[in-house]
Amino acid sequence: MSSSVVIRVAQMGDLDALDALEKASFHADRMSRRSLRHGIKSEASVMLIAHDSIGEQLLGYALVHLFKGRAHARLYSLAVSPSSRGKGIGAQLLEHSEKAAAKHGCISLRLEVSESNLVAIELYEKAGFRRFGRYSEYYQDASSAIRMHKRVRLLDDSSTLMDVPYVSQRTPFTCGPASLLMVLSASKCSPNIEFGLELDIWREATTIYMTSGHGGCHPLGLALAGAKRGLESQVWLSDDQVLFADGVRDDLKKEVLSVTHHQFLALCEAQKIPVSYEPLSMSQLTSAVDEGNWVLVLISTYRLDNKKAPHWVVVTGYDEQHIYVHDPDCEQDASLVECQFVPVLKREFEKMSKFGRSKLRAAVVFGINEG
Repeated sequence: MSSSVVIRVAQMGDLDALDALEKASFHADRMSRRSLRHGIKSEASVMLIAHDSIGEQLLGYALVHLFKGRAHARLYSLAVSPSSRGKGIGAQLLEHSEKAAAKHGCISLRLEVSESNLVAIELYEKAGFRRFGRYSEYYQDASSAIRMHKRVRLLDDSSTLMDVPYVSQRTPFTCGPASLLMVLSASKCSPNIEFGLELDIWREATTIYMTSGHGGCHPLGLALAGAKRGLESQVWLSDDQVLFADGVRDDLKKEVLSVTHHQFLALCEAQKIPVSYEPLSMSQLTSAVDEGNWVLVLISTYRLDNKKAPHWVVVTGYDEQHIYVHDPDCEQDASLVECQFVPVLKREFEKMSKFGRSKLRAAVVFGINEG
């Protein structure tokens, strides 16, 4: 790395130089001055600049976008001034962008690059980025974009991680069954992870109605489905009310939810599945992992996509700062690395694991049935 180049976080005083560099670097798909200003000021972005340590001349910049509740960041733009190209500045900015993403808890950095920009593609591939998808006619000139990503953060050496095979949900509404399939596979209770079993579990565990569309999986229903297949189940709920009813206005749907809820309760009582009416604490969760149990946790997707949908994930480990999860909802074209052992800050996980107006907290702990 050249000693004459300094890389730092951009400040508002850099705006004029950034605007001039943007205009000199791109003929189309330029960032506006307003967007550049937002990149500097936003807490959800990191704007890095490279400048000459002697004359403070701007040599290049990189803009990284962060996403609340997500384990990846996005390199939105990288530019090097025409007079400074070929001197390794782009590689330096890229390296610092990776470190910035890792510092914010991300495990990977994604980017899009024009398939005609062979110089940039070579830079990214040399840095360890690999292709995982393509956007057709992505840019203003109708050229297509190659999607690339790189893992920028290794799992913490002090982390406690579980060997849990990953299963991606095959419908928009079977996150619970896919999560249970992971547990069944990890526990050796069932090697079957076929789509038919995923749907069987959904039919057994669904509440029939949710706020709209397909029904969601009830924690008691998932506990019963696990017990049916040889697991020992225990349910933790933050209250004893009918679950998910606070998001439903239709009287018939409310009645269906109530009847289903009480049917599940009766079945759990008959099968002696413990139901604790208190939220599973962080210490209890980590203790369950230490004891070799598997934990399914209901989260709200609001912190991921602002849609406030209930979503099941599998806890796959923890370290001092994070809870690791397998997320069965893997974005189309994304590498599976994006969905496995996803690190979520413990304070963020606490917020995500509260659903609806009632701030429902629900978890199902599974173990090997020794009986």
